[in-house]
Amino acid sequence: MKRNLGIASILFLLATLVLKVSGLGRDVVLAYYFGDGEAAGAFLAAFTIPNMLFLFFSIGMKNSFVPSYIEAEQQGQGRHHMNQVFTGTFWISLLITILGAGTAGVVIPLLYPEFSPETEQIAVITTVIFFISVLFVALNSVLEAYFDSQKRFALAVLTQVIVVAFSVLGPVFFAEELGVYSMAYGYLIGAILSLLVKVFLLWSRQFPRLKARLDFKEVKDFYIVFVPVALTVAVGQINLTVDNVFAGYFGAGTISYINYARHLVQFPQAMIGMTIGMIIFPLLSKAAADGSQKLFKRGIEQGMNTMFFILAPALSGMMFLMPEIVEVLFERGQFSGEASEATTYVAYYYAGSVFFFSLHNVINKGFYSLKKGHLILVIGGVAIVLNAVFNYVFTQWMGYLGIPLASSVMGGVYVGGSFLLLLRLIGGLNLKFIAVEYGKILVATGAMVAGLLLLGPLFSSWAPLLFIVVISLIGAIIYTVVILALRTHTTTVIIDKFRGR
Repeated sequence: MKRNLGIASILFLLATLVLKVSGLGRDVVLAYYFGDGEAAGAFLAAFTIPNMLFLFFSIGMKNSFVPSYIEAEQQGQGRHHMNQVFTGTFWISLLITILGAGTAGVVIPLLYPEFSPETEQIAVITTVIFFISVLFVALNSVLEAYFDSQKRFALAVLTQVIVVAFSVLGPVFFAEELGVYSMAYGYLIGAILSLLVKVFLLWSRQFPRLKARLDFKEVKDFYIVFVPVALTVAVGQINLTVDNVFAGYFGAGTISYINYARHLVQFPQAMIGMTIGMIIFPLLSKAAADGSQKLFKRGIEQGMNTMFFILAPALSGMMFLMPEIVEVLFERGQFSGEASEATTYVAYYYAGSVFFFSLHNVINKGFYSLKKGHLILVIGGVAIVLNAVFNYVFTQWMGYLGIPLASSVMGGVYVGGSFLLLLRLIGGLNLKFIAVEYGKILVATGAMVAGLLLLGPLFSSWAPLLFIVVISLIGAIIYTVVILALRTHTTTVIIDKFRGR
């Protein structure tokens, strides 16, 4: 069983890497064809609200459906539960699609009053296309959550790659004919094809039937758990919407800087945070179902330690290399050197947000496993209000750079509040153990950064891509040597796993 879980985890990690690289490729293509101009800003503004719903269904469904399906399966009601969730989600997402597409012409001008008529038109039409996609993304989410419940992580992620791939291919083939709409249409086609692939894979007895009689009580009970969880997951996207609204007052180009930088810096969060979170989620769910508080606490502690063990050096190294990374990825086509410099500075200020929300991927899995996701919903609501307040205060002080700074400060408040609530809920954790582990990791990370600051100038004249590769290798070597010398508990666990203990 442990061997199968290890293989599934590796496949999930590789599949997630493919997905996140594909997602980053979407930003690279958008920057190449449309730079930081009006069309790119309008596209990113239009994508924000539908993407909040995409995350609402996709990540929210995984966090809610997995434990509910496992529980139903233990009672011999797994297929019935899947049918009810799938059917209920179809009707709910269809209603959202109709309402969202129908009100786009009113919402966009309210959120972005500084847009020119041409930019506003692009944003409205793009929003309509994305809201049509909501229906297919929602249905995809139920099936992907089912795959996760079966520990078929890689399959769930790989089907998402289809969506990203088609959104990238859209402008590659049709940018001249359709402009920025080509990427939105590509996303819609990818969502439809991804659903068809899942239909093919599950066409046998596992595939849910829309014509199944709807059990309103079961659907209601599921969504009572799902909605608070999904809203909590959507906090980050709601805050991005707030960021984009404030960025709109500085011009459509600023929306581009905010989104390119945020998506780039979130790469470690997506790769490390979400991967570790998804891997420990079934273990925490089982510990909660079995009533094993000791195993549950150990899972939270090890998850937080492993997260910081990988995240601290990865994020620090990324910040050190940020100018070169932005240049290599974006500085071509319609994306100028000035746009690269602006994107780099925004990325620096988003680092705190990525750090805090990566840790939150472990903390929130604890709440979801206990079916207590509604408890952190209130904290999420407070965080949204604080983000808006911080955005206003910081943008008055330092212009659009105050937007990412507001997100980082808000992230610290949000994660701190959630962690304290979890401690109270489960009766505490071994905080001394976590603090000692974090201290050792910080020492190793500090040694790595010091080494890079000392050795970096020796390679500064090299080509940016070669500089990134060499500095990354040097940083990895320094961190590995120091962390092994410090003998952290996480290092011991990882070595034992490789040795098969």
